[in-house]
Amino acid sequence: MSSTGEKRNEQGELVRGFLAYLEVEKGYSSATVRSYGTDLDQFRDFLKGRRLSLEKPEKINRDHVRAFLAELHRLSLTKTSMGRKLSSLRAYFKYLLRHKIVTRDPLAGIRNPKQEKRHPQVLNVDQAVAMMEANIEPDPEGLRDIALAEVLYGSGLRISEAIGLDMNDVDSDVIRVTGKGSKERIVPLSDAAVQRIRRYMGQRHAFLKDNYAEQALFLSSRAGKRLDRRQANRIVARLARLAGLPKDVHPHMLRHSFATHMLEAGADLRSVQELLGHENLTTTQRYTHLDMQRIMQVYDRAHPLAGGDKSDKNED
Repeated sequence: MSSTGEKRNEQGELVRGFLAYLEVEKGYSSATVRSYGTDLDQFRDFLKGRRLSLEKPEKINRDHVRAFLAELHRLSLTKTSMGRKLSSLRAYFKYLLRHKIVTRDPLAGIRNPKQEKRHPQVLNVDQAVAMMEANIEPDPEGLRDIALAEVLYGSGLRISEAIGLDMNDVDSDVIRVTGKGSKERIVPLSDAAVQRIRRYMGQRHAFLKDNYAEQALFLSSRAGKRLDRRQANRIVARLARLAGLPKDVHPHMLRHSFATHMLEAGADLRSVQELLGHENLTTTQRYTHLDMQRIMQVYDRAHPLAGGDKSDKNED
């Protein structure tokens, strides 16, 4: 197998110029530029067997690109990896077109492989309850952590929305949330969340240090400033461990769980859409698939004929 240095030497003037363009003009990181180079190296190696070259791009056509995709599929590459390599090739030929080195794009009309739909990971109700009842220390940090978890799960907030809350966004049993596109919505708080926030706010001053003007609701332990995303991720993961959960739990999983459990309890799709702040109903509809999966699992476990011989042996 060729070393990285040998690969670089095999790259022709056009490819080296393209990679330099990505680094200097586009400002891409060295790791990203290397990734583009690796993808082009693989395509170049593929073309060698057909006596073609990236240095003579005008001879490359759509059939060669399709054959390359077929080869990637044969090598069992994921659709995500295949899509990334196509993106690298598109960028290369777009660069060549801009510099009038080629007159046509061999990738025109070729779409990325359709990605499999990934359904959100969720906790079941027992796991979510166990996490909300995790055995925390009743100190300022513990009270903050469980209050944050209650807001994420009890109100279905995005992590950016939760850590973006200010003190004046909390009003009795509702909160004013600033979502994507700076759109505001009013979201109710669960009774448990109201109690958790109230207890935390009674201890919030312990985080302030000398920064008493800070308006953020959830504060960092060290700086007394607004909690950041990385710290919030660690908090959620720690609460999950305290609850003995086997999954790698992250903040967005609590939002997914909120939506799924709401639908399971009979909430209508439009209401859940408004609570989540989704602009399109289709975004919310992915949770109905999870609910249907659960219904089918319950059916398979409970119905006497499920999974067995469903032939009509007795029609009485």
